[in-house]
Amino acid sequence: MRVRSLHLIHARIPLKRTIRHASHSRQSNDTLLVRCELDDGSIGWGEGLPRSYVTGETIDQAWELADVINLQATQSRMDESSVWSVLNEISLGAAAGPRGCFGNSVRCAIELALLDAWGRHLQRPVWKLIRAGFDTPAAERVQYVGVLTSTKSWKIYLLGSIFRLHGFQQCKVKVGHPNDFRILRWARRGLGSKITVRVDANEAWSAAEVVRHVASLKEFDIASVEQPVRHAEVQQLRCLRDEVGIPIMLDESLCSVVDAQAAISQEFCDLFNIRISKCGGIAESLKLVQLAREAGLGYQLGCLVGETAILSAAGRHLAVCLPDAVAVEGSYDRYLVRHRLAKEDLTFGRGGWAPRLDVAGLGITVVDKQVKKMTVREKQIL
Repeated sequence: MRVRSLHLIHARIPLKRTIRHASHSRQSNDTLLVRCELDDGSIGWGEGLPRSYVTGETIDQAWELADVINLQATQSRMDESSVWSVLNEISLGAAAGPRGCFGNSVRCAIELALLDAWGRHLQRPVWKLIRAGFDTPAAERVQYVGVLTSTKSWKIYLLGSIFRLHGFQQCKVKVGHPNDFRILRWARRGLGSKITVRVDANEAWSAAEVVRHVASLKEFDIASVEQPVRHAEVQQLRCLRDEVGIPIMLDESLCSVVDAQAAISQEFCDLFNIRISKCGGIAESLKLVQLAREAGLGYQLGCLVGETAILSAAGRHLAVCLPDAVAVEGSYDRYLVRHRLAKEDLTFGRGGWAPRLDVAGLGITVVDKQVKKMTVREKQIL
């Protein structure tokens, strides 16, 4: 089983509504898609979302990086026992930069396309490939968390009430605005007192402001605060953690093994937010999970805004293999993406619950016609 071709596609995916947070606002996603074909005709799809304010690369830089990534190992004959050793050989080398994360969207898209194709060839769902390589149990379903991004009081209260009435157990609230206290007050009124609430500042505060901002929100029983400062100031969190008094989660500052090792050795945080595209794929994400476990840190499996069914499926396969994750985000397909790329609707159901995907590969059927409608440019990379 060898790779016959890898086809790179730059697609522009429109969203149903504008999504805003403290770092960015977007109405569409410039997405990297990869179509992999094996020599037996098996087809696999992958997806990566470049984020210049997270891993550094723009869509244009990611497009060029696809030509320099080391794919030599993918030309060896494959079987189930060699999947992960081959994936670990996919590398951007020095091009990945000092943090080792520049180009992670490209690496992720290629890896997922390979996993999808190999899974179809071997007649194994991706979660079984994960379990075979990492000796982990697999749950039969996943419970996702709700997310509140609005700054309008009535909408926060309404959506919070819907989450509560539909049985959600956790909710993330986006903060980093001048009216954060009001946002949390209305969120708690809608969510009630039993739902676990985490807040995400998306680098909105300076290190000098963190303690004051968090102190003003403590009465709302916050479980953790995500990425309170810019990455340039992340080292100052070591001195601020005791004063903050609430567990700190890293996101924009947690994109690679280099980042994780620095966070652990210098005690920047209590939790990691691991997102497949941001971290370079499933193989790299699992390395971060292992580092978190060894260091006694918690972690959640996050997602990027506007992921299509490809990344949603990948997140589902990984999530069922991570029973100790404190939270799982993703599968917002029906609520965010205007045009689905796959026939299947992976949106979570009541209470945030969603079933394991037991079909070979990623378990989805990508519709070529839909991809073509949103294609900006394309090229062969292998």
